[in-house]
Amino acid sequence: MASPTRPPTTVDGLDLREANVTSVTVEDATAVDDRDATDYRLAVTLYHDDEGEAGYANWWQIETRSGRRLGRRELSHAHGTRRFTRSATVTVPDVAEAVVVRGHDQTHGYGGQAALVTLADETVEFRSQGPEPDDFGVGTSRGTASREWA
Repeated sequence: MASPTRPPTTVDGLDLREANVTSVTVEDATAVDDRDATDYRLAVTLYHDDEGEAGYANWWQIETRSGRRLGRRELSHAHGTRRFTRSATVTVPDVAEAVVVRGHDQTHGYGGQAALVTLADETVEFRSQGPEPDDFGVGTSRGTASREWA
């Protein structure tokens, strides 16, 4: 009996065993007057092999560049091996010029591709991440990006 066709482990340079962030869009921004902060509604697209893994992409989160978690979007079920987008609102201190978006899966934890979102102009840069939080700050050399994430 032939086995079903399995998608490749790597597509467009992304290891689909990891929860890869492939797109981030700022949908809305609203000032929070009493806290010197802004609520940002972000739409995040992940790409992960949820069909071939015992575990699935179970959340994505927004962090400061130093790794402080600002918010997390829980994902309660597998989404197959395809890109899928979910939105969440997170409060970001006004002193933060950028935030990091990281995907997570049940089997491997963090890994794959993360995104740095510069809030003023909503630009997004992608970088390979390891299993531990990266400081995504000045002088960081791991991964690839079009410029330093400073």
